[in-house]
Amino acid sequence: MTSTPQDLEEAIEASRAGVAAVANGDHTVIMSQYSEADDITIGNPFGPFAKGRQATDATIANAAARYADGELNGVDRVSLHATDTLAAVVEVEHIRAKLGGAAEPSEVSLRVTTVFRLEPDGWKIVHRHADPITSPRATESLVS
Repeated sequence: MTSTPQDLEEAIEASRAGVAAVANGDHTVIMSQYSEADDITIGNPFGPFAKGRQATDATIANAAARYADGELNGVDRVSLHATDTLAAVVEVEHIRAKLGGAAEPSEVSLRVTTVFRLEPDGWKIVHRHADPITSPRATESLVS
Protein backbone atom coordinates (compact mmCIF):
# COMPACT_ATOMS: atom_id res chain seq x y z
CA MET A 1 0.00 0.00 0.00
CA THR A 2 1.39 3.32 -1.04
CA SER A 3 -0.35 6.62 -0.85
CA THR A 4 0.32 10.26 -1.52
CA PRO A 5 -0.88 13.31 0.40
CA GLN A 6 -3.15 13.96 -2.58
CA ASP A 7 -4.78 10.53 -2.09
CA LEU A 8 -5.56 11.46 1.51
CA GLU A 9 -6.93 14.87 0.50
CA GLU A 10 -9.16 13.15 -2.07
CA ALA A 11 -10.52 10.84 0.65
CA ILE A 12 -11.18 13.83 2.91
CA GLU A 13 -12.98 15.62 0.07
CA ALA A 14 -15.03 12.49 -0.64
CA SER A 15 -16.04 12.36 3.03
CA ARG A 16 -17.38 15.91 2.66
CA ALA A 17 -19.56 14.73 -0.22
CA GLY A 18 -20.80 12.04 2.16
CA VAL A 19 -21.67 14.71 4.74
CA ALA A 20 -23.53 16.69 2.08
CA ALA A 21 -25.53 13.55 1.27
CA VAL A 22 -26.36 13.07 4.97
CA ALA A 23 -27.65 16.67 5.00
CA ASN A 24 -30.09 15.47 2.33
CA GLY A 25 -31.15 12.39 4.28
CA ASP A 26 -28.87 9.87 2.50
CA HIS A 27 -26.39 7.96 4.65
CA THR A 28 -25.22 5.52 1.96
CA VAL A 29 -22.59 7.82 0.42
CA ILE A 30 -20.62 8.31 3.62
CA MET A 31 -21.11 4.66 4.63
CA SER A 32 -19.45 3.64 1.37
CA GLN A 33 -16.37 5.58 2.49
CA TYR A 34 -16.04 3.65 5.74
CA SER A 35 -13.77 0.67 6.11
CA GLU A 36 -15.42 -2.70 5.65
CA ALA A 37 -13.70 -3.84 8.87
CA ASP A 38 -15.86 -4.33 11.93
CA ASP A 39 -13.75 -2.06 14.16
CA ILE A 40 -15.27 1.17 12.79
CA THR A 41 -16.92 3.64 15.16
CA ILE A 42 -19.06 6.76 15.15
CA GLY A 43 -20.18 9.31 17.70
CA ASN A 44 -22.78 11.94 16.93
CA PRO A 45 -25.19 14.21 18.82
CA PHE A 46 -28.12 11.81 18.40
CA GLY A 47 -26.93 8.99 20.63
CA PRO A 48 -24.04 7.11 22.17
CA PHE A 49 -20.99 5.85 20.30
CA ALA A 50 -21.58 2.94 17.95
CA LYS A 51 -18.99 0.29 17.12
CA GLY A 52 -19.05 -2.20 14.29
CA ARG A 53 -20.31 -1.98 10.74
CA GLN A 54 -23.97 -2.75 11.47
CA ALA A 55 -24.23 -0.38 14.45
CA THR A 56 -22.36 2.39 12.60
CA ASP A 57 -24.63 2.03 9.59
CA ALA A 58 -27.73 2.23 11.78
CA THR A 59 -26.41 5.27 13.66
CA ILE A 60 -25.59 7.18 10.48
CA ALA A 61 -28.96 6.24 8.97
CA ASN A 62 -30.67 7.57 12.11
CA ALA A 63 -28.77 10.85 11.85
CA ALA A 64 -29.47 11.22 8.13
CA ALA A 65 -33.20 10.67 8.73
CA ARG A 66 -33.21 13.90 10.75
CA TYR A 67 -31.97 16.03 7.82
CA ALA A 68 -33.61 17.12 4.55
CA ASP A 69 -32.94 19.56 1.71
CA GLY A 70 -29.50 20.31 3.04
CA GLU A 71 -26.08 21.30 1.88
CA LEU A 72 -22.57 21.51 3.23
CA ASN A 73 -21.83 25.25 3.10
CA GLY A 74 -18.21 25.07 4.10
CA VAL A 75 -15.55 23.42 6.18
CA ASP A 76 -12.92 25.05 8.37
CA ARG A 77 -9.93 22.78 8.83
CA VAL A 78 -8.41 23.03 12.28
CA SER A 79 -5.66 20.45 11.82
CA LEU A 80 -4.54 17.34 10.02
CA HIS A 81 -2.34 14.69 11.61
CA ALA A 82 -1.10 11.93 9.34
CA THR A 83 1.30 9.03 9.26
CA ASP A 84 1.82 6.64 6.37
CA THR A 85 -1.23 4.57 7.37
CA LEU A 86 -3.38 6.62 9.76
CA ALA A 87 -4.72 10.17 9.58
CA ALA A 88 -7.00 12.36 11.68
CA VAL A 89 -8.57 15.53 10.37
CA VAL A 90 -10.16 18.03 12.76
CA GLU A 91 -12.68 20.40 11.20
CA VAL A 92 -15.75 22.54 11.73
CA GLU A 93 -18.48 21.73 9.21
CA HIS A 94 -21.17 24.26 8.33
CA ILE A 95 -24.44 22.71 7.20
CA ARG A 96 -27.74 24.28 6.20
CA ALA A 97 -30.66 21.84 6.27
CA LYS A 98 -34.20 21.24 7.42
CA LEU A 99 -33.87 19.48 10.74
CA GLY A 100 -36.36 17.13 12.35
CA GLY A 101 -39.10 17.81 9.81
CA ALA A 102 -38.89 21.60 10.12
CA ALA A 103 -40.38 23.62 7.27
CA GLU A 104 -37.45 26.04 7.18
CA PRO A 105 -33.74 25.24 7.03
CA SER A 106 -31.40 25.90 9.93
CA GLU A 107 -27.70 26.60 10.09
CA VAL A 108 -25.72 23.97 11.97
CA SER A 109 -22.02 24.00 12.73
CA LEU A 110 -20.38 20.80 13.96
CA ARG A 111 -16.92 20.18 15.30
CA VAL A 112 -15.75 16.98 13.69
CA THR A 113 -12.85 14.58 14.01
CA THR A 114 -12.54 11.98 11.26
CA VAL A 115 -9.96 9.21 11.40
CA PHE A 116 -8.84 7.52 8.19
CA ARG A 117 -6.84 4.32 7.76
CA LEU A 118 -4.93 3.39 4.63
CA GLU A 119 -6.31 0.07 3.42
CA PRO A 120 -5.57 -1.91 0.25
CA ASP A 121 -8.28 0.02 -1.62
CA GLY A 122 -7.28 3.46 -0.33
CA TRP A 123 -7.99 5.71 2.64
CA LYS A 124 -11.13 4.65 4.51
CA ILE A 125 -12.95 6.21 7.45
CA VAL A 126 -12.59 4.20 10.65
CA HIS A 127 -14.01 6.77 13.08
CA ARG A 128 -16.04 9.97 12.94
CA HIS A 129 -17.13 12.08 15.87
CA ALA A 130 -19.32 15.15 15.40
CA ASP A 131 -21.02 17.42 17.87
CA PRO A 132 -22.42 20.96 17.89
CA ILE A 133 -20.04 22.40 20.48
CA THR A 134 -18.19 25.08 18.51
CA SER A 135 -17.96 27.85 21.11
CA PRO A 136 -16.88 28.03 24.76
CA ARG A 137 -19.35 26.82 27.34
CA ALA A 138 -19.60 27.54 31.02
CA THR A 139 -18.36 24.75 33.27
CA GLU A 140 -21.76 24.68 34.97
CA SER A 141 -23.29 23.31 31.77
CA LEU A 142 -20.83 20.41 31.82
CA VAL A 143 -22.01 19.10 35.18
CA SER A 144 -25.15 17.01 35.17
